[in-house]
Amino acid sequence: MVGGTALADEVVRARAYLLRVAEPPAAHTGRLVELVGPVEAAAAIRRGDVSREVSGETSARRTADRVDADLDAAAACGARLVCPEDPEWPHWPFAAFALARSDDLVPPLALWVRGRGPLAGLVERAVAVVGARAATGYGTHTAADLAGGLGVSGFTVVSGAALGIDGAAHRGALAAGGPTLAVLACGIDRAYPGSHAGLIRRIAEQGLVVSEYPPGAVPARHRFLVRNRLIAALSAGTVVVEAARRSGAQRTASDALRLGTVLMAVPGPVGSAVSAGCHELIRAGALLVTRAEEIAEATGRLGIELAREPDRPRRPTDELDPDQTRVHDALPPRAARDVRWLAEEAGLEQDTVRAALVQLEHRGLAQYREGRWQRGRPEEPE
Repeated sequence: MVGGTALADEVVRARAYLLRVAEPPAAHTGRLVELVGPVEAAAAIRRGDVSREVSGETSARRTADRVDADLDAAAACGARLVCPEDPEWPHWPFAAFALARSDDLVPPLALWVRGRGPLAGLVERAVAVVGARAATGYGTHTAADLAGGLGVSGFTVVSGAALGIDGAAHRGALAAGGPTLAVLACGIDRAYPGSHAGLIRRIAEQGLVVSEYPPGAVPARHRFLVRNRLIAALSAGTVVVEAARRSGAQRTASDALRLGTVLMAVPGPVGSAVSAGCHELIRAGALLVTRAEEIAEATGRLGIELAREPDRPRRPTDELDPDQTRVHDALPPRAARDVRWLAEEAGLEQDTVRAALVQLEHRGLAQYREGRWQRGRPEEPE
């Protein structure tokens, strides 16, 4: 049993072998698999009977046949191999890779998955929340708040389990009781960073942890950049909370744009270096968001998940018509004046002023004293 369904053992073993020998994204190897199937592709790579391009992606490791060890290591940490032949495979999200038409944006050959939830079901409504590792308190608070709001609304929060914004996003979703999914840049049996071992365990319990790297694979800088395409692809939209002008989050944002998903960014202080990348994205057309409702509206069901208007401060004068407003503005706060004076000050006829004064008095905004009128209460600050 792999991925919750019975797959041919030879298919599972072939996919596990391919994940070991081909360093992602491995576009040429992926095309070979599409052409002849995973079993024949794996056999051809073992023999070395492949094109120059596929050989360039696999020759260094083609003799590293560790299928049994990889499957055992995955099972030992509660993980499974999910293949494109499995109903659990997220076919619809990964269809976006075909739109990119680029060798660095291709789907994975398979995925190691740790957790009980179905992968395809978990990413039906998913949003990536990413950002700087060296995040500020503002950034981590905002990421957790947005992720919590998305979790309450039934969205899966996708991120990379890194320090800073990623970790805050996962924690926010977990605290709200919502599902969250972490995409690792190392083997499924590793916790990176080490300080997030407990967090990654909780993510697996309440959501999923996934990786296209074989068990035991160590994190490397290029692997973080490569895995970012999966964070973008598994999500209907990507929210960048904090990011410098050059950062991994910017790479995820670029991948999201190329995959045709919604790109969003959170504004920050104008002088903050870790918000400079967000401001740059917004200037380039990313959707400015500050609330989970706005993210849900941009990525959710059309016409259903609309963001409600935020509560706005109200003043007693908000419901006045133009004439009443002019008369109210003319009313002195202390010294009372007669109707003639008010009419001249407001530029209105005296009958119009009298009618307005009646309404203002009814609202408590004007007071009548010995034939004269004054403002009923101090004007609220602007």
